[in-house]
Amino acid sequence: MRQVLEEIEGWKKQGSGVALATVVKVWGSAPRPLGSKMAIRDDGEMVGSVSGGCVEAAVCQEAKGVLVSGEPRLLRYGVADEEAWSLGLSCGGEIEVFIEKVT
Repeated sequence: MRQVLEEIEGWKKQGSGVALATVVKVWGSAPRPLGSKMAIRDDGEMVGSVSGGCVEAAVCQEAKGVLVSGEPRLLRYGVADEEAWSLGLSCGGEIEVFIEKVT
């Protein structure tokens, strides 16, 4: 968490737009625990982790929209166990991720 906060502080000092994604709910098995965070800079640079595989790429895309609109988003990601590995989700659980603009 400290690294994420330090990067956010540095990016904000540089004048970059920053979004923060936080795991707010977990069902079943998930690669990152509740409260895990990932910061996304307006150019797509990321630090931290909320999941892995295709989920983080999707969160990054959603974060760009949050930075443009300023409106936070609550997203739910999940997949059946039999599909998990093919999609880059090693655990097959579900997560909710809240994305907000850092002001």
